[in-house]
Amino acid sequence: MELYLKLIDVIFPVFFVIGIGFYLGKKDPNINTDLITNFAANIGSPAMIFYSITTTGVTLSIFLEYFVYSLIIISAFSIVGILFLIILKKDYISELPPLILPNTGNIGLPLCLFAYGTAGLGVASAIASVVILLHFTIGVLLAKKSFSLKILIKNMPIYGILVSILFLYFEWSVPGYVENTTFLLTYATIFLILMSLGIALAKLKVVSWTHASILGAVRVIIGPLIGFGLIKFFNLNGFAAGVLLIQSCMPSAVLTYLVGSMYSDRRVVDSVASVIVTSTVMSFITIPIVVYFSLRYFQ
Repeated sequence: MELYLKLIDVIFPVFFVIGIGFYLGKKDPNINTDLITNFAANIGSPAMIFYSITTTGVTLSIFLEYFVYSLIIISAFSIVGILFLIILKKDYISELPPLILPNTGNIGLPLCLFAYGTAGLGVASAIASVVILLHFTIGVLLAKKSFSLKILIKNMPIYGILVSILFLYFEWSVPGYVENTTFLLTYATIFLILMSLGIALAKLKVVSWTHASILGAVRVIIGPLIGFGLIKFFNLNGFAAGVLLIQSCMPSAVLTYLVGSMYSDRRVVDSVASVIVTSTVMSFITIPIVVYFSLRYFQ
């Protein structure tokens, strides 16, 4: 019973805030989220990354270790994604991002925080850092079919990652006023990005339920299977392994829709949006199962 109560403690706050955003998005389809997006992208996310990595007990070796594990999972999933897209006769280049880039930020970070505390948040941030980097490198490359260094340079979360690595490498102590400031920004950002996710889901439309459901299921079912396989292969254990498993089960990242809308044609964008919606809806069922398994076997 205690484990089930813990599961509710972890899942309920995340889905509740997403529900608030979804309600607001349905109530006012023209609601403007530019302020939230700009805040999260330029201030909140860099602060959250810095706080999570430098003040939660994560060492440079742990950061790099789980950074690499994330790359392995994404690489393995790229093969799976390409195969399914080819089978469904989809554009296996432009439509690959929502399959290989999970929502480790909007949903993954708060889930890992509630499941494993600040230590879990630190490891989760190392994993989310990989996805952030790939959004503005591989993600843009796949959507645009060309690389843009300018976009990478303007991406503020990347600077948050670089500064965090410097602090870990030189073992610098974070000043109290910096820690407190980034702490406040972290929790404000978690709330805002969860709410903005709900708003985004209220606006996105599904154009092909059959194909979107297949690809959505691939994302939320095969993802944790790959993550679990990696855990067993490297004989990982403890809360960090649980964090890795939770992050591997996340649905498609909403940011893949934003990137796609800037660089891909309308048909591709609609398909990407459809996968995001179906995978997120399915994750309301799969996430509790994976979190339960993580809490039970990885502490």
